[in-house]
Amino acid sequence: MPSLTVKLYSIFFKLNKKHQLHNLTVQAQTQLSSFVTTSRPDGAVAPNNPTFVDGVATKDIHIDPYSGLTLRIFLPDTVVDSSLDNGHVYKGYSPLTTGRNNGYKKLPVMLQFHGGGFVSGSCDSVANDAFCRRIAKLCDVIVIAVGYRLAPESRYPLSFEDGFKVLNWLKKQANLAQIGNGEKERHVFDGFGVSMVEPWLAAHGDPSRCVLLGVSCGANIADYVARKAVEAGKLLDPVKVVAQVLMYPFFMGSVPTNSEIKLSNSYFYNKPMCLQAWKLFLPEDDFNLDHPAANPLIPGRGPPLKQMPPTLTVVAEHDWMRDRAIAYSEELQKVNVDAPHLDYKDAVHEFATLELLLQTPQALACAEDIAIWVKKYISVRGHEFSY
Repeated sequence: MPSLTVKLYSIFFKLNKKHQLHNLTVQAQTQLSSFVTTSRPDGAVAPNNPTFVDGVATKDIHIDPYSGLTLRIFLPDTVVDSSLDNGHVYKGYSPLTTGRNNGYKKLPVMLQFHGGGFVSGSCDSVANDAFCRRIAKLCDVIVIAVGYRLAPESRYPLSFEDGFKVLNWLKKQANLAQIGNGEKERHVFDGFGVSMVEPWLAAHGDPSRCVLLGVSCGANIADYVARKAVEAGKLLDPVKVVAQVLMYPFFMGSVPTNSEIKLSNSYFYNKPMCLQAWKLFLPEDDFNLDHPAANPLIPGRGPPLKQMPPTLTVVAEHDWMRDRAIAYSEELQKVNVDAPHLDYKDAVHEFATLELLLQTPQALACAEDIAIWVKKYISVRGHEFSY
């Protein structure tokens, strides 16, 4: 069973969430939502730092002034080959050179979508910052944490569209970097692209090895982005989604599963609380728990499951949403998609991403397990990760 500390913290967490959801419901009913928000952190915000701190540098950028879409990029220090480091000091915002021969290497890119029931959370909260740093180091990837729009100011499908917009932005970054690599096209790059290119990605990112990782409701967004990537196909070149990780996805449905019945009042996020979050997120005239955003098991959701990328699903023993996540994983397995699920004993929803639980053995083990599985799909051919 979860510890006494977890049980006590869960009580206060629920009270705070209940108060927050009540205020957001009143706001929605009185139509006070006159602005777009992409951040509603539950706690402190971690400042960004373009120099390497504990092995990772971070940078915040805005890629869409109209929607307020924000990103935090996490760059691990492995992009600099220490064997070639002769007193080199990384310049942070402006990498000096690119390419393996100059002491740099290309890393896979991971898009990360935070949790919060579509109504709270941020890409730069202390908890999300710490989790993304851990994943960047363990997986040896560039993590791009997405600050998508929140409800009720921005209802479905806006946050989902934000996720796919970032994937298209990644494609544009890759194309701009390719333009800048040719001497004949240098004038085009200098005159137009230089103001748009993100140097960290141009210098160090390999978009052909892109992974999606979603936490709770962020897993719903990741799965949507994966489906849209499948539908887009070569239109996303050179970006290729090679795998996705769904951490305790925020799935629901009109017909309750066994876990939804037995664990409806479980730790941190109980079922009534989540139902209220869905009411704030889905369109008011289209509220249905079998909505494609909520229920992955409805027919005709598209594309065919067999086209989906390899999908790792993380579930927790004391999470009422676990059964539907497992069922989705099993549906993918039936069509021969590599789709294992990892079930963590005595664990609660968001056990590996809540600030209070980040240093627990379960959270550390989960991050390592994710890294082991992801490396099967992001390793350079000929150097595949093996058990």
